[in-house]
Amino acid sequence: MLIEVKVPALSESVTEATLVSWHKKKGERVERGENLIDIETDKVVMELPAPQTGILTEILKEDGATVAGEEIIARIDTSGKQTKTASPDTAAEKAKTADDKPEKKVETQSTSSADKTTSHGTSGLLPAAKHLAAEHHLGADEIQTIQGTGRDGRIVKQDILDYVDNKNKAEGDQQPADSSFGSVNTLSGGEAAQQADTSSPATTERPEKRVPMTRLRMRIAERLVQSQSTAAILTTFNEVNMQAVLDLRALYKEKFEKEHGVKLGLMSFFVKATVAALKKYPIINASVDGNDIIYHEYFDIGIAVGSPRGLVVPILRDADKLSFAEIETRIADLASRAQEGKITLEELTGGTFSITNGGVFGSMLSTPIINPPQSAILGIHATKQRPVAENGQVVIRPMNYFALSYDHRIIDGREAVLSLAAIKEALEYPPSPLFER
Repeated sequence: MLIEVKVPALSESVTEATLVSWHKKKGERVERGENLIDIETDKVVMELPAPQTGILTEILKEDGATVAGEEIIARIDTSGKQTKTASPDTAAEKAKTADDKPEKKVETQSTSSADKTTSHGTSGLLPAAKHLAAEHHLGADEIQTIQGTGRDGRIVKQDILDYVDNKNKAEGDQQPADSSFGSVNTLSGGEAAQQADTSSPATTERPEKRVPMTRLRMRIAERLVQSQSTAAILTTFNEVNMQAVLDLRALYKEKFEKEHGVKLGLMSFFVKATVAALKKYPIINASVDGNDIIYHEYFDIGIAVGSPRGLVVPILRDADKLSFAEIETRIADLASRAQEGKITLEELTGGTFSITNGGVFGSMLSTPIINPPQSAILGIHATKQRPVAENGQVVIRPMNYFALSYDHRIIDGREAVLSLAAIKEALEYPPSPLFER
């Protein structure tokens, strides 16, 4: 029985996806639940498991293909039998012919090898590589000489670029040296040096590498440009003395980890302080919809996480109802799965406010961009020992600069400044994480 392998249903905001890499070849056996291929949308990279155990008899869409939700991309034969192809029959006929006519054996083998090479040179190209080969007018004979570095020896775009680059270098080395270089001998020393200096930039290698954006990166770019072009973004700053938080964390971290099985980090403090401020100033947690302001009476906090494929912002649902331990556990899980590319579309959808922590990379100050349709975002930076004035004296304290970017269309400076001050107050006088939710 043939089973169709379909692209999963995509969310309303995602219309198409890209097939990244097949993990199984045509004709191979697959087990139910085994990952067949990685599929990239503009929000996340997801795995497509095999719906049934059987033989992967057809691959209808190759790596790099653009697909829609519910589109059929392969078929699996659940009977577990290999479907007949032309190759075994043809090979048997050739073997029989070779036995009957020994004198033509070498010629037959040579033809078969040539056919195989030609097939690799055409079908072995990924779509982007094939398009690039056409742009550079590469013939089938040239393509056959290219060693593919992609999966199963497929020729990828970079292979074409490397081949063209080496070809151009070889042609440059074979240029006759009778015109410009020959005339140097007739110039004076100063003239020769001047000509050498003039020509040197043209002969100096300046390597470049052109790589297409992933769907995720294109979506990030689109949303950031949309945010800056549609919202009236303004940023306000404040400095936070992190001494109380650091002291409390040092005091309870061992006991906290033993009780909850997770380390007590700083993000749980940041989330708790943020929720406290949003409750005081609900407009910071609101969003714009046309001429309406939507006040969200729940607190879904987006936590910006860096991943190998780009920035993603998974959501902590109902963050006001989570304990310190629950916040730390969920953030650790989301960060881990973001690195593995296993964040789901649902986990990236929604959010009423976001937090981005550039401090983990050493950032001292930044002006974060709002994640639409939200109206504000909190930027946290590196905590550093800095001189500050306390009671008329200069002392050293662990200080952190906080930045709140907000949409001035609905948020006035008063609410923005006061909400950031509320975050500052909550962090400088924090509750015990062992007794407070």
